[in-house]
Amino acid sequence: MPLRDEIRARRTFIALLTAVTVIKCIVAAQLPLFVDEAFYWQEGQHLAPAYSDLPGLTAWLTRLGVELGGQHALALRAPFLLIAALVPCLIANIAMREFGAARGWQAGMLALLLPLSGTLGLLALPDVPMALATVLCMDAGARLLRQVDAKAAAELAMGLMIGALSHYRFAAVIGVGLVALLMLPEGRRALRDLRVWMAIVIGAVAWVPLLFWNLENADAGLRFQLIDRHPWALHWDGAWFVLIQALLVTPLLLVAMMVAARRNLFATAGPASRYFAMLGAATVLGFFALGFFADSERVSFHWPLAGYLALLPLVPVVLATWRVWLRRVTWATAAIGLVSVLGYYTTVSTPSLRARFAAEKWYPSNFVGWGEVAAATHDRLAMMPPHTRIVADNFKLAAEVGFALDNPRIDVLDHPLNHRHGRAPQLRLWGLESAGRSDWDSQPVLLIVGVGEVRYRDLLQHYHDLCSKVGPLPAPSVVNVDHGAQRFLLFALDKPASGACSTPAMAYINPPESGARVTRQFNVSGWAFRDGVGLRAVDVTLDGKVVAQADYGRVYTGAAIYWKVSNDPNHPRVGFDARVDAGDVAPGRHWLGLRLHGNDGAIETWSEQPVVITD
Repeated sequence: MPLRDEIRARRTFIALLTAVTVIKCIVAAQLPLFVDEAFYWQEGQHLAPAYSDLPGLTAWLTRLGVELGGQHALALRAPFLLIAALVPCLIANIAMREFGAARGWQAGMLALLLPLSGTLGLLALPDVPMALATVLCMDAGARLLRQVDAKAAAELAMGLMIGALSHYRFAAVIGVGLVALLMLPEGRRALRDLRVWMAIVIGAVAWVPLLFWNLENADAGLRFQLIDRHPWALHWDGAWFVLIQALLVTPLLLVAMMVAARRNLFATAGPASRYFAMLGAATVLGFFALGFFADSERVSFHWPLAGYLALLPLVPVVLATWRVWLRRVTWATAAIGLVSVLGYYTTVSTPSLRARFAAEKWYPSNFVGWGEVAAATHDRLAMMPPHTRIVADNFKLAAEVGFALDNPRIDVLDHPLNHRHGRAPQLRLWGLESAGRSDWDSQPVLLIVGVGEVRYRDLLQHYHDLCSKVGPLPAPSVVNVDHGAQRFLLFALDKPASGACSTPAMAYINPPESGARVTRQFNVSGWAFRDGVGLRAVDVTLDGKVVAQADYGRVYTGAAIYWKVSNDPNHPRVGFDARVDAGDVAPGRHWLGLRLHGNDGAIETWSEQPVVITD
């Protein structure tokens, strides 16, 4: 029976590993680049020992991918997919050595089904090599508890080096691992061996490039990671962090991990089991606590992954004590969790599916629109002089458009986003931070602006800030993606200009509100203006087709009061009203928008919002 269980578990693991890896490769080939991936690609095109946001390894891996596979998202992600496939194999190997073959294969399967680790490699992020480093250090630590030898010390050195070259956050894994070893008699014995300290020294040396980068750049990277990005004040968003963890790990599997940690923290457990429990519990609980004080604006749900990986070898033993039906439900919910996350990435990869959620809060804007704006940039450049310079208003646009056009040298204007994400120092080091027209002289420029990267209440001021850097803004080419959920503006700045600030149009529809239920005939009201030039007409569109011409010019004083910097000559006559007849369109969800006609003849298509026609 044990042999049959082992063979069945091994076959299941191999089949699951193959299926998950193939599915991830298919999804990774279609999934648009995440913003951070694009910036890591840009860093890889400027090879260096370390960067403002990270040590060097992630950038080096992206460079390796595109050098071997070409300028494609799958090639960029290929090294990460390969590393991700190694992680469950190593987890299985660790658990087999400590708890037997069948339990080992089961632990490997759990590593594949756990959504956070099962989807590793889909994105070219530092968490992938850091997960590998964590597992290598876990394995080395467990070996050292049994017996110190050169092989275990070399594995420890390798894990420490990979982790140091992956992310600042790996320092937490090192600290927790060292404390766990010190708390065990076998660990203290291992730490008295010179070979272990040689491995630690080798791992410490791997931090030297990052240390020198910070010394040469006024600790900019360290300050961002430890100070600038975190409020370091109690906030209750941490409760959401814990809830999200329960969903991403899946509730029953998280409970099994908690039970495994509790059972193995005490002296009755073997040294390796206690080591895994200490490492996992301290890491997970530490990041849970940190969630109440640290950065809540950026993605952080992946932070506790190292702790989960440490606990996974212990979980099959716990599951073996549960009732059969509960074990089955645990495995099933983990599988559903993995499928759900893969389904999310599939949705992001499919424009027709993604567009349906354009008005939702969880719309994946950091994945979306880069291909469309890059294509529009390419087309617009073809109509401009050969020496036209491309300038983006933020680092995200520069990196994403740069990847699509294979151009890592796109200039970037100063933008709050560059500082919030710790990328401004790196742009300055590359000589890509531009002050605006004072840097360009009379050279023609194509300026690309990401509208969605600025809060709407700050957007007009952002336009005026652009005017102060580049002069009055001409009528833009508008790129609306997914009904304008992602919106980009391209400005052809052929020569220096002066005068009053002219900007793109601003508008608002209410009523109807986004998502409102309306009859086939309904009223539309709102306001619209365009600084410097003014508007002469407003059309109302439904699913991209003009269905009414609004009565534009109604007195609306609120716009000028709220947008105090506005210089539209039409104020206060910037309100509009229209009566829409939807005709014979099918009942259901449709997209309501505006077409704004400037006094200079330019036409801008505004973002759309959903309405539900009831009959």
